[in-house]
Amino acid sequence: MAAKILDGKQIAVQMREELKGRIAGLAQRGIRPGLAVILVGDDPASKSYVTAKEKACEEVGIYSSDNRLVAATTESELLGLIERFNQDPKIHGILVQLPLPKHINEERILNAICPEKDVDGFHPVNVGRMVIGQRCFLPCTPHGVVQMLVRSGVVLEGAEVVIVGRSNIVGKPLANLLIQKSRFGNATVTVCHTKTRNLAEHVRRADIVIAAAGCPRTITADMVKEGAVVIDVGVNRVEDASAKNGYRLVGDVDFEAVRQKASMITPVPGGVGPMTITMLLYNTVESAERAAEFR
Repeated sequence: MAAKILDGKQIAVQMREELKGRIAGLAQRGIRPGLAVILVGDDPASKSYVTAKEKACEEVGIYSSDNRLVAATTESELLGLIERFNQDPKIHGILVQLPLPKHINEERILNAICPEKDVDGFHPVNVGRMVIGQRCFLPCTPHGVVQMLVRSGVVLEGAEVVIVGRSNIVGKPLANLLIQKSRFGNATVTVCHTKTRNLAEHVRRADIVIAAAGCPRTITADMVKEGAVVIDVGVNRVEDASAKNGYRLVGDVDFEAVRQKASMITPVPGGVGPMTITMLLYNTVESAERAAEFR
């Protein structure tokens, strides 16, 4: 029997309805959550991501400040804009779309965002708080994966989880979330990467496999045990002459083969992607609520 498809779109819709209720509660106090979105340059993928995020904000009732800057924008100009939003009480979250042009220091830019408005969860202060289990903004993709698992009834406590990938955006924070003493954690986590020996041997032990390697077909059917839950975070373009634009999107998992062995699996697209944007909205609303508490 083929695996149950974990529909990220459906879970995202459910979470966005919950957010609308929280936003309505803030509106009664005269507060509208605000997100400043900054895009430097004209990278097509980045423009697509930013447009999707702004559309999602409009859908749930979050104010979105759209800031599209030319690629020649200087680092000091970008830092000045971030500082302006740091001081703006109408803005509760600041998102700088990555990657940035090569002449701009990405680390310096991310560190300039006030931790209380860092809705991407990339600031070292928020990363440190996450690691030690303090209240913070969680990075959107890892948080989305955990929400998807919990809301789909997957038991994390005591589960053997293998994460393939160790990026700062997905692999490392996801491992930290899953080992926390919380309803979203208590798993036993193994992180694999390009230097891991006998990758297949590690993956076969897993009750839950999370693929975040950034390479198509990294996880094949022979690597997955019967009944495992498989979460595919990868998004890769592969050539496809039959497709209108000459390519199609695939994940890091050999989907059709693996779904015959797994109990649950996420598709690409339509799996983790919608959850990532939803968690950005979640963090923005959370920031507005914290600001209301402080006020």
